[in-house]
Amino acid sequence: QVQLVESGGGLVQAGDSLRLSCAASGRTISTYAMAWFRQAPGKERDFVAGINYSGGNTNYADSVKGRFTITRDNAKNMLYLLMNNLKPEETAVYYCAADLKPYNVVPVDPDYWGQGTQVTVSS
Repeated sequence: QVQLVESGGGLVQAGDSLRLSCAASGRTISTYAMAWFRQAPGKERDFVAGINYSGGNTNYADSVKGRFTITRDNAKNMLYLLMNNLKPEETAVYYCAADLKPYNVVPVDPDYWGQGTQVTVSS
């Protein structure tokens, strides 16, 4: 069993940057693919970015390509999401997720989820 706890959310202005962190515990995530999702009010949860077990392969939603960067530190059991040039429409709860399939950089149904961290982008 893996427990995931997100942090780093908050209130920022449009154009600002923010780095989210996801701390894993219970088991090492070094063999898991990891991902970030987000859910805006009244909308479905959407894929944002994914990374394979080693960090050597990543994938992004088209809307965030070039602005967001997903990274991981397996030694620290951590996942990160650096978000640059944030937009008001990216206001959402951001979730960290772990997938047992190590090469799956676009997880459809991750095995573990965090509780989420709120990101609010004001215009």
